[in-house]
Amino acid sequence: GPEYVFATVVLAGVIQVLAGVFRLGKLMRLVPHPVIFGFVNGLAIIIFMSQLDQFKDVSGDWLTGTPLYIILGLVLLTMVIIWGLPKLTKVIPASLIAILVVSGIVIGFGIDTKTVGDIASIQGGFPPLHMPNVPFNLETILLILPYAAIMAGVGLIESLLTLNIIDEITETRGRGNKEAVAQGAANILSGVFSGMGGCAMIGQSLINISNGARARLSGIVAAVALLIFVMFGAGLIERLPMAALTGLMIMVAIGTFEWASLKTFNRMPKSDIFVMVVVTLVTAVLHNLALAVVIGVIIAALVFAWDNAKRIRARKYIDDQGIKHYEIYGPLFFGSVTVFNAKFDIQNDPEEIIIDFQESRVVDMSAIEALNKLTERYLKVGKKVHLRHLSPDCQKLLKNADKIIDVNMLEDPNYKVVVDKI
Repeated sequence: GPEYVFATVVLAGVIQVLAGVFRLGKLMRLVPHPVIFGFVNGLAIIIFMSQLDQFKDVSGDWLTGTPLYIILGLVLLTMVIIWGLPKLTKVIPASLIAILVVSGIVIGFGIDTKTVGDIASIQGGFPPLHMPNVPFNLETILLILPYAAIMAGVGLIESLLTLNIIDEITETRGRGNKEAVAQGAANILSGVFSGMGGCAMIGQSLINISNGARARLSGIVAAVALLIFVMFGAGLIERLPMAALTGLMIMVAIGTFEWASLKTFNRMPKSDIFVMVVVTLVTAVLHNLALAVVIGVIIAALVFAWDNAKRIRARKYIDDQGIKHYEIYGPLFFGSVTVFNAKFDIQNDPEEIIIDFQESRVVDMSAIEALNKLTERYLKVGKKVHLRHLSPDCQKLLKNADKIIDVNMLEDPNYKVVVDKI
């Protein structure tokens, strides 16, 4: 029932607050640019396609004749005002003027066209404080936890991606963890006031930015204005023509789409193009923004791993003492293990070899196991392997796994930086 919905919203808010407290917002740094491009472009397509419903009648058929010409004219007028007014003045937001002008024409001339009231009624008044009427026990928490986790995850992904996009436009740097805490607190309050969950929306954020907003004050003003309208101006909102809002959202879609990504299409790596197209299609077709981002990040990570797997190299030479050195270049991880093993000539190598990792890193357990197997293969033919110039984190990784592997590490000389004393 609805009481469980409110409880789910509250729990989602708690999860988001915890995500911010434990600084999980920084994980959004792992989202590559092609994923953001695809996300934004897919979102622009969704915004545009969702406006086409306004050109249909109640039965779902496309408008024809006079009703179609009226809504087309009003939509075009809205778009022209939004496009042209900023060229004359930026003192007053063009979107607000467009809505007021088109609304004045519709109301003044009594034009018969769809209004907000035809789509949905707005019930004014302040929502009462209402704690969700559900049993507060482990069974209830386990019941709503999966839905709350999905809600919290989707909300955070969309909000933090929106934050990244706005940061690029305004050339600022937002605080993702603070955003997560604030959003979680807002959802907790929304749940106890019988409201639905929410998150930052790229469409509304871009409208805000395009009208000159650059700070948090604009969001506060928008929230207060919305509260005033809902409580005291519900009747006015219901009289707004949908054509004006449709024209506004089409302009938002046009402004949201990353047209620059099309200009650089031929110059982008094929893997980046593939990631961008996949994220765009998943976003536009499935309308699942979080899934699109996750799929994009996974594909980008696999491409990155594949590229780095091919970059591992080995410089080989034998010193005056007859010891063969393998100087490794590139990261040693699960993707590069096969290429790494192919670099060694176990049968023809001398009795002792040194593997130098000064220009490499041992990244994961797959790399450690590869070193262990390589050492065993050399030992079977009576030869000894030493590891040199392992970074501190690599040494720690090997020491933590010393019960399952057997490798010899040479002590590296300590080089100290000379400091000039004045």
